Amino acid sequence: MNFKIIILAAWGSLYMASCQNQPTGTRADSSAVSTVTAPAPVVDNGPVFKKEGVLSFISKEKGDTIKTIDIEIAETDEERARGLMDRKSMQDTQGMLFIFAEAEEQSFWMKNTYISLDIMYVGADLEIVSIQKYATPLSEESLPSFKKAKYVVETNAGFADRYKVKYGDKIVFTKD
Repeated sequence: MNFKIIILAAWGSLYMASCQNQPTGTRADSSAVSTVTAPAPVVDNGPVFKKEGVLSFISKEKGDTIKTIDIEIAETDEERARGLMDRKSMQDTQGMLFIFAEAEEQSFWMKNTYISLDIMYVGADLEIVSIQKYATPLSEESLPSFKKAKYVVETNAGFADRYKVKYGDKIVFTKD
């Protein structure tokens, strides 16, 4: 038993001596030592926001700008069907504008949408006709416009309350 301890001690001393004055992470023979690090945690925030324009909310009373946000635009059937599905987060300065060919009663749901949203329905005249606030994530409950809407704006939940956006206010937007 003592013989094993002596050999291990001698080997350890030789190894330590050979490593003296060597930069960290290299061997005495200067070949690189691979270091094992824990992989960074993978964070999936879903699809990345793609700025395609700018949208401003305009006060009905004063005609001034309430708030301006960057928008992603959904104007094809495929883009409108996808919407903000699978997103895990969105900045308060971002939103999505849905553009439809005709003004008609619309109805949205939150299937596969992980963030709570305010959904603002907007008529062909760019006036907000109804707002569904704090939509429940992942819900398949229908959230109707109750009036004809040609546009729909989705923002983070609480946006309408924070900035006092209400029925009768208008939107203006430009595409990049």
